[in-house]
Amino acid sequence: MKYYIGLSLASGSSMDSGLAIFDEENTLIMVDKLYKVNDIIYFFDNYPSTANSEICVSLAWDRTMLNGKWRVLSKPYQMVATNPHIPNQDNWTQRYATRGSDYFKSLTEKGTVINRFELYLTRQSMHLNSCFKERSPADCKFLQQALTNEWGLDLPANMMPMSQLEAIVGAMLAKEHSKNPSNIKVIGDFRDLPVIDVIRNPNLLKAG
Repeated sequence: MKYYIGLSLASGSSMDSGLAIFDEENTLIMVDKLYKVNDIIYFFDNYPSTANSEICVSLAWDRTMLNGKWRVLSKPYQMVATNPHIPNQDNWTQRYATRGSDYFKSLTEKGTVINRFELYLTRQSMHLNSCFKERSPADCKFLQQALTNEWGLDLPANMMPMSQLEAIVGAMLAKEHSKNPSNIKVIGDFRDLPVIDVIRNPNLLKAG
């Protein structure tokens, strides 16, 4: 039995990181919330099927507080530092946090398949993006209903935490990477791990 694990990694321990695990029958066998990196390490070190799993970990935003309001506001939109007249002071152009990267790299050295993904790009690619403010209650409700109605997942009737729903997206991407690698593209790399996305919206759960 192979398992597909999604981890929606938060930018810091004050926010919850979501965890979701599917088996090969598309059954959601576990969802959880983790906070500290040590919690994540403890889970994977003690999870008995890590070697038989494929894992997708989201890229966490780097929310380091910077000097100057304009830097804080412009940081998510600064793709690359191309202007030599604007110094990269305090790493303000660093969009993603390196949190947990060394540990994920060490898992790959033990044979575990781990990829990273950009959550919002993957939601767009899988037609799971909404018109609501990201991570708002309306956006959370939309994503849960889309996963239930469009993808046929058996989810609880009550609203789930957004981090867990985002982790489910990662688990779905991990399954698509395993079952249909021709539909996966590498859009970059982050700390020596590939960042992947789907080429087209997959009909993955019905395909089995």
